[in-house]
Amino acid sequence: MSSTTPSSTTPRFDHLVRLSDDTGLFEHARHAVVRRHHGYCTDDVARGLVIVSREPQPSHRLTRLAECYLSFLTHAQDGSGAFRNRLGFDRRWRDEPGAGDWWGRAMWGLGTAAARHPAHWIREEALVAFALGAEQRSPHPRAMAFAGLGAAELLRVSPESTVAATLLTDAAEAIGTPREDPSWPWPQPYLTYANAALAEVIIVAGDLSDDRQLLSGGLEMLTWLCDVQTRNGRLSVVPVTGRRQGEPRLRYDQQPIEVAALADACAVAARVTGEPSWDERVRRAVAWFEGANDAGAVMWDPATGGGYDGLTEHGPNLNQGAESTIALISTMQHARRLA
Repeated sequence: MSSTTPSSTTPRFDHLVRLSDDTGLFEHARHAVVRRHHGYCTDDVARGLVIVSREPQPSHRLTRLAECYLSFLTHAQDGSGAFRNRLGFDRRWRDEPGAGDWWGRAMWGLGTAAARHPAHWIREEALVAFALGAEQRSPHPRAMAFAGLGAAELLRVSPESTVAATLLTDAAEAIGTPREDPSWPWPQPYLTYANAALAEVIIVAGDLSDDRQLLSGGLEMLTWLCDVQTRNGRLSVVPVTGRRQGEPRLRYDQQPIEVAALADACAVAARVTGEPSWDERVRRAVAWFEGANDAGAVMWDPATGGGYDGLTEHGPNLNQGAESTIALISTMQHARRLA
């Protein structure tokens, strides 16, 4: 593959391939080299299925990755629709099936594959697993948000799907609507991780149900979230420690997943509203990876195509794990559209 920079708007999958084998996607790496003893997790495999399914004309190699990731998810799923999360390198599961965040991400991956992947056999199998997973509900709002994103993907191509529509409605209800406090309109008194996914679900739920009030609330949430994570014209996202209402926000360590979630949500807002300001916010997310961040550091390795694991006060964490690499690719998929 070419060693072009992200500003070329060409997402690079070479490091994702490096992190994958015939079982799934390894979670961690030391610099660019896989750390096998950490094994695999459903969370990251599902993220991987999302981005490879977004490719409109995938290469044979990317189609094989989609098949591998989909097979992993169906293996992780039990008869109730719940999922296991952690698989060791010895191919033994380390946990029992559940409906935590990994269930939500699995549903996101399955919904995206069922809706978008060009290969019919991948779409069909993903739809079967999605329908089974949709029998579950999670008590965790973020897990419901991730599942809601998968439901929204499916509803865009199959608006008659009552299973997806019900799941999306339940996800929006689990998240809640903006508070009346203009200084903190977020429905929860804290920000943790992948925050923009919650606003995105409210936006798509309002758009797909033609509920203008719900749509407006989601856009209000996302506008506020973008504003509080922008400093001097560049992104300065909530760090891994999160932020609670009324407390000062720490600057580090920032995680690429926050930037990718903002890019996803702002791209959806741009499509729904047609307002160019949302595309400008997507460009700001792209620029974060290119060095327009609090440390002025490029957040990816041009030699490998891998994304760095975090932005610290001393610069990038040079490890190139699955979550960060997927966040980079996901954001550059949006950059390609804007080129």
